[in-house]
Amino acid sequence: MKDPKLQTLLDPINNYEHQDYLYGRKFIVVLQHFPAKSISANALFGVMRTLPPRLYSIASSPNAHPGEVHLTVGVVRYDAHGRRRKGVCSTYLADRIEKGGKADVFVTPNKHFKIPSDPNAPMIMVGPGTGIAPFRAFIEERKELDAKGKNWLFFGDQHYLTDFLYQTEWQEYLADGILNKLDLAFSRDQENKIYVQDRMREKSKELFQWLEDGASFYVCGDASRMASDVDEALHSIIEKEGCLSKDEAAAYVKKLKDEKRYLRDVY
Repeated sequence: MKDPKLQTLLDPINNYEHQDYLYGRKFIVVLQHFPAKSISANALFGVMRTLPPRLYSIASSPNAHPGEVHLTVGVVRYDAHGRRRKGVCSTYLADRIEKGGKADVFVTPNKHFKIPSDPNAPMIMVGPGTGIAPFRAFIEERKELDAKGKNWLFFGDQHYLTDFLYQTEWQEYLADGILNKLDLAFSRDQENKIYVQDRMREKSKELFQWLEDGASFYVCGDASRMASDVDEALHSIIEKEGCLSKDEAAAYVKKLKDEKRYLRDVY
């Protein structure tokens, strides 16, 4: 006998309720709510998708760390619908694999997300949270190559005291002149939340001048909100500081993309 509540959720006119119900719920919770008493175990497993691999940006330069690959992993733990949740790969690395242990890995090259071929070209990097990972590798590589191009990093997270990833490294790079500018946005350290796109707007005039001077603009991190918010901020900065219309600003951004000067690694 079909469950009337399940039938209601599956009705196309209730797509919003359907998606809202699924958000944060795992397969086992759905089965608990709507037991599939007539299905065999083999048939049940047949409708499940294979667990997809977890992808992490490499956070180290091979020239700075020969024979090593560094990762920046945010351990996922949260409560949802009365159950404790854990990130499959992040908690495996944090809790289950022992020091000196081995894990199966593979490399998926991203041939376009890389430092400029011109060592004198400036770089603007926007990487909140674990999106900082590739930019650590970028700066290490530029240091090893003795590249003279200017480097500007926008980094953000929730709290300065607990979430400033690689803090001492960035401060040393800044003191040594390898990193020329560092703008930080810790959203929960004050009443009004501040994000990397807010810091971009605060430095809009200088950011636009860097672009005019040939800077490449990189974004890494959350695709669902951060990347689109940063993209919106970039368009508005170019429109404002370039005295351009919306269409002209969009054409400017498109030109950056065509020249491989606006690159994103988002997930």
